[in-house]
Amino acid sequence: MLLMSNILFSLFNFILGAVVGSFLNVVIYRVPRNESIIRPPSHCPVCGHTLKWYDMIPIVSYILLKGKCRYCGAKVSIKYPLIEALTGFAFVGVGLRFGWSLQFFEYITFSALLIAVGFIDLFDGVVPDVIVIPGAIVGLVFSALQGKAVLFSSIFGLLFLFGVFALIVIITRGGMGQGDATFGAMIGSFVGFKFSVVVLVLSFILGATIGVILLSTSRKSGKDAIPFGPYLAIAAYIVVLYGYTILLWYTRIFAF
Repeated sequence: MLLMSNILFSLFNFILGAVVGSFLNVVIYRVPRNESIIRPPSHCPVCGHTLKWYDMIPIVSYILLKGKCRYCGAKVSIKYPLIEALTGFAFVGVGLRFGWSLQFFEYITFSALLIAVGFIDLFDGVVPDVIVIPGAIVGLVFSALQGKAVLFSSIFGLLFLFGVFALIVIITRGGMGQGDATFGAMIGSFVGFKFSVVVLVLSFILGATIGVILLSTSRKSGKDAIPFGPYLAIAAYIVVLYGYTILLWYTRIFAF
């Protein structure tokens, strides 16, 4: 009975995440272009035809239409169903970790923000303040609902990650984008001070590892800018699910 309940809960979360992911596709495409996420309605970027609801069923419509526009036959990028599926799996992970709780709603919201900002930075090389600043406020509100101690931790986390990345921006004279500082602030508001430190270390490990792989495989050159936002997003999501495990592992290894 418990197994069936978990399966149904996970299925619900995947569908919910896929639907949210469909909306995130709009956000990811339009926000960097300063376009409204409400109007005009979703349409084919090639022929301009307004899409019907049955053209936009997350993942399913892409499969049924074989990755093409129903009206003009233009190819639809695979990134759209992938982002929908990724958001679905992200919601499933949060659901399995936290169940029905305030933290469940907090961290599916956080996951959606991470996916939106991470992909915007990946595709367009910008971190939109219009998302991360309200996102930081939302993080503080969720923390306030859990008591003063959690709220203070979130404030310190926000200030810590913002300060570290702002300092790096100054030292490197723009080698790291200013958006990473505001994105870090948003992340700190959700995870708190203790886990902000873990996010910081893990994001640099991910960035260095993947950066070396990209350079060694000639996918990037030493002169190419590599956005850091995706590494922050991945690190933050990992910390949401496994932060306590990582801290426990660290203390067991390095505690005297």
